[in-house]
Amino acid sequence: MTSGTEAAVARPQEIRRGREVSTTPRSPSEGDSRRGPAGLDIVEISAWFGETQVLDDVSLSVPSATVTALIGPSGCGKSTFLRILNRMHESVPGAKMAGEVYLNGEDIYAPGHRPTDVRRQIGMVFQKPNPFPAMSIADNVVAGLALTNTKVSRSDRTDLVETCLTRAGLWNEVKDRLSRPGSVLSGGQQQRLCIARALAVQPKVLLMDEPCSALDPTSTRRVEETIAELRYDVTIVIVTHNMQQASRVSQQAAFFLAEQDTPGGIVECGPTTDMFSNPSDQRTADYVNGRFG
Repeated sequence: MTSGTEAAVARPQEIRRGREVSTTPRSPSEGDSRRGPAGLDIVEISAWFGETQVLDDVSLSVPSATVTALIGPSGCGKSTFLRILNRMHESVPGAKMAGEVYLNGEDIYAPGHRPTDVRRQIGMVFQKPNPFPAMSIADNVVAGLALTNTKVSRSDRTDLVETCLTRAGLWNEVKDRLSRPGSVLSGGQQQRLCIARALAVQPKVLLMDEPCSALDPTSTRRVEETIAELRYDVTIVIVTHNMQQASRVSQQAAFFLAEQDTPGGIVECGPTTDMFSNPSDQRTADYVNGRFG
């Protein structure tokens, strides 16, 4: 049982899941200025909170420029798995993990990789909208730049605010009140503001942990439209308990399950249409058809 940084020791170049990867320590923000979506390869991930194991030997490939939905009942480790993908799990006291996560072939847990550099390339949108209430709408968008030590000119900042709000599907609704606090927006608008904030640092991957669970149907539809528009520019991994949402927004789905007294794992993964219309495991069929969970 090892921590994330202990588990990912440097070793010679090797072949993992059909992709050549290099484990030479290098910051994910160095040596690769390319923008756009990136693929993820997750290899044999296990996770613990204290002595309680919550994930066991989970492997998954996430293609670039796609939406991958993580589905399954509550308590099967989906959110923990998501947080491992941008090194948030290790910030929880007592949390441990083993395994590797590769972003375009680079091990994000390799020695010398800082969590802040990883999170610049792998952004996160949470279940509950969390704009900074005292900040203006415009300042909320660029708030992440300071955290990643990214400097932009005043004119570039203005362009960035418009670009990110447009990509998040919010520009036309807020362009005349950018100086107003983010807290004046509706819940759905606040969530899209959080998406805009995540996009401002130009991530290659965007993680979403039940982003619509606190929203009304109209706001949910708008966020789903935003996801559909973004997936060509940034790879998206979304946790959702809404099977209709998973079928609408994703191209790939992974079904997680933690059976009695066992840690969570992936039962099966594949194209979303196959997972919902012709799953290979009866447990998947039972779950997507509402027979449990």
